[in-house]
Amino acid sequence: MTTRDIQDLVQELYGVEVSPTLVSEITADLDAEATAWRTRRLDGVWPIVYLDGIVVHMRGDNGRVSPHTMYVAIGVNLQGHKELLGLWLSETEGAQFWLSCRTDLKSRGVSDIFVVCVDGRSGFPEAIRAAFPHTKVQLCIVHLVRAALKYVMDKDSREVAADLKTIYQSATVLEAEEALKKFATKWDVKYPTIAKQWRLKWTDIITPFEFPAPIRKAIYTTNAIESVNRVIRKFTRNRKQYPNAESALKLVYLAIHEASKKWIMPTAGWKAALNHFAIVFEGRMPTG
Repeated sequence: MTTRDIQDLVQELYGVEVSPTLVSEITADLDAEATAWRTRRLDGVWPIVYLDGIVVHMRGDNGRVSPHTMYVAIGVNLQGHKELLGLWLSETEGAQFWLSCRTDLKSRGVSDIFVVCVDGRSGFPEAIRAAFPHTKVQLCIVHLVRAALKYVMDKDSREVAADLKTIYQSATVLEAEEALKKFATKWDVKYPTIAKQWRLKWTDIITPFEFPAPIRKAIYTTNAIESVNRVIRKFTRNRKQYPNAESALKLVYLAIHEASKKWIMPTAGWKAALNHFAIVFEGRMPTG
């Protein structure tokens, strides 16, 4: 990050102007703080983890500016509080990259995750299952609906969204399957891609139906990734490209660190959800 970047960020966050000398001191402190944060120990067990990626433009080692994906992991701990677990930046989503993410989490203490919510990005579900074979993978409904609406004309978007809602808010898998059939009957002529894509991802869409209502509610209402992405976009909207990986990671870390100050209260209904987590994932809940 340049001196100007940090001056602008401090101005936006705190409403004060700072000198270049003070910026140098802030940068040194920030480097130490970010390094400590990225290497800190984590709890062993996480009931819910959200994984998502946001695209940033960065200058690579070859001097060429290209889109990279900033992957964000947010966990909900056993007390129901959200916590940013990690940030990773990559130009590709190959096996080596996913191995590095898995190694990072495990080396810092993560041994088990009950449910992981991911976007529809290629490789996410497979990577999670390779790292944590007993973890349940659920595709993020917000991303699924948003992806579906890309194919829909504005005049139909509200009605299509409402019909999709009848699918993912069904009480049972059978009810959801019937709702998907009705959706296809109604919309396949006009928008054949939507039902087809949902069928291809059906195994990871219906994961929530394995859980009782309190767990489903905890997963849906937390919606951590969406709020974090808004914060990231807010603090990066004036930055068209980053000079290097450290610059991008540092700015996103600052943005999320600021946002996390509001993560005071546990997830609504968490005690009820935790009781059901202990039953559904019997033998995996810490006893200490």
